[in-house]
Amino acid sequence: MRLFSVAGMRKGALLAVASLWTSAAAAEPQHGIAMYGRPALPPDFVSLPYANPDAPKGGRIVFGEPGGFDSLNPWILKGSAPWGLGIHTVETLMGRSIDEPFTLYGLLAESVDTDDARSWVEFTLRPEARFSDGAPVTVEDVMWSYETLGTLGHPRYQTAWKKVARMEKTGERSIRFTFTEPDRELALLMGMRPILEKAQWEGKDFTESSLMVPTGSGPYVVESFEPGRFITFRRNPDYWGRDLPFNRGQNNFDEIRYDYFGDGDVTFQAFTAGEVTSFRESNAAKWTSRYDFPAVASGEVVKSEIPNQRPSGITGLVMNTRNPVFADWRVREAMIDAFNFEFINQTMNGGTDPRITSYFSNSPLGMDHAAATGKEAELLAPFAADLPPGTIEGYSLPVGDAAHALDRANLRQALKLFEEAGWTVQDGVMKDAAGTPFTFEILLASGATDSQTVVDIYVEALRNLGIVPTVAAVDSAQYKERTNTYAFDMAWYTRSLSLSPGNEQMLYWGSTGVTEPGSRNWMGMNSPAAEAMIRAMIESRSQENFIAATKALDRVLTAGRYVIPVWYSKVSRLAHSKKLHYPDRIPLYGDWPGFQPEVWWYEE
Repeated sequence: MRLFSVAGMRKGALLAVASLWTSAAAAEPQHGIAMYGRPALPPDFVSLPYANPDAPKGGRIVFGEPGGFDSLNPWILKGSAPWGLGIHTVETLMGRSIDEPFTLYGLLAESVDTDDARSWVEFTLRPEARFSDGAPVTVEDVMWSYETLGTLGHPRYQTAWKKVARMEKTGERSIRFTFTEPDRELALLMGMRPILEKAQWEGKDFTESSLMVPTGSGPYVVESFEPGRFITFRRNPDYWGRDLPFNRGQNNFDEIRYDYFGDGDVTFQAFTAGEVTSFRESNAAKWTSRYDFPAVASGEVVKSEIPNQRPSGITGLVMNTRNPVFADWRVREAMIDAFNFEFINQTMNGGTDPRITSYFSNSPLGMDHAAATGKEAELLAPFAADLPPGTIEGYSLPVGDAAHALDRANLRQALKLFEEAGWTVQDGVMKDAAGTPFTFEILLASGATDSQTVVDIYVEALRNLGIVPTVAAVDSAQYKERTNTYAFDMAWYTRSLSLSPGNEQMLYWGSTGVTEPGSRNWMGMNSPAAEAMIRAMIESRSQENFIAATKALDRVLTAGRYVIPVWYSKVSRLAHSKKLHYPDRIPLYGDWPGFQPEVWWYEE
């Protein structure tokens, strides 16, 4: 088993964040740009530090995915596109290093320029940049892509686009964006939008889901696909950027394939049979107990644990406050009390994985659970009257009984909160004063076996409160449609969070998501305090203020009691063919987009 020490990682994460909060770079073209301070790599860097520049090219890697896909347009709200399409075939002006909190280096752009206030940013395209059909990547392609995505694309592109006052061509290969307001992250966000070929989309409706293969400039092209069954990417031998320093040691496989299966168990069976060559295991107990099949015993399959220093993010059951039954924080707290995490974790994981205690836990950005002080308290003070109890005073999740499915003390606390909110058990059923039963539906994606097991245990606990929810497991297309339109009461929810949170937080928690479809604000929260903390984060010019604002946001989210959190892991558990290899140097973010398959390689 390939293992890495995680001792001192929290300290390492603090140092990695702090080291980048230095004086701003001069206003002149640069090879890269960091959210704060200067990029860690010099202009003449050879490769990313976690890539092996001598990695051999060739071979294939096969992933298994539960569910399916019905679209090849991942940049709009409609349809369900395969995961790898936008990553392998399409590029951005700048590429992200996952060994720094938030730093970009030139990809399609050879340089980036901005002023000290970051009121504008300018990119200069590489003259050699080409789409896979041989056409040059032009400023016109960039401008069309940005305007189209910002006005017709998925809502995730629209927040930043609304802050662009002017987009202009400043030279044959140069483009400048001028911003409407102070927001230091915008200079980086403008480097991270996918660049599409304008000519391919002429006369076509960009907003409609389709199976047209997009033409990109990336290292791979789509070789073949069958909707809902598989998609295969073939490394482009004529890829224009194969010799860029940013790309050295990346994009090593000749073929990347994604096969789709009915559920996670079937996917695992395909892995044990050798049809899939890499498998991510999310369950700690299964990692210990079920990897005893012949390929592991013979050494043909290797178990690797990849550590990381990123925040825990949030995973669990989200309560949709658009449904009146979840509008009261006391009801949401009662639902959390009824969830015996300690027993569920013991049952599912052998108790090995820690609980998510806040959205940014496991990082220097996470809240303390005592009362807020200093800058945090100062930021939250104007909103004190409207914040749920515990936001400023301190809030911690209840601790259950690992030995018993029912934690009677927490259930009694849940009953008390329900009663305060106007709900009591009448003839064995939880009802309000009018006699209306407390009912709701839990929405799950079909094939999600672990979340289904968690819900099954939780439903049994709720019966003791006179609550019997219905559980609906739907296919991936229905799940996306229903969650995009918030047509659910409770659902399984996962949000990964970085060490440099910024504008995307408005998409996650902003009030526009209460009514506008496609946001990540599944809980339907409308919190002026949260939006104020996000604005403070993106306008901060010091480490101290940024961390204080993020911790304050973490308090608002956690004490809002919107999600019943489960566990997180400080390592990613990857089982894979022994012919698949990765560098010894693990990046700050660990197993994060940009790690597998990007820096992996095939070797007999």
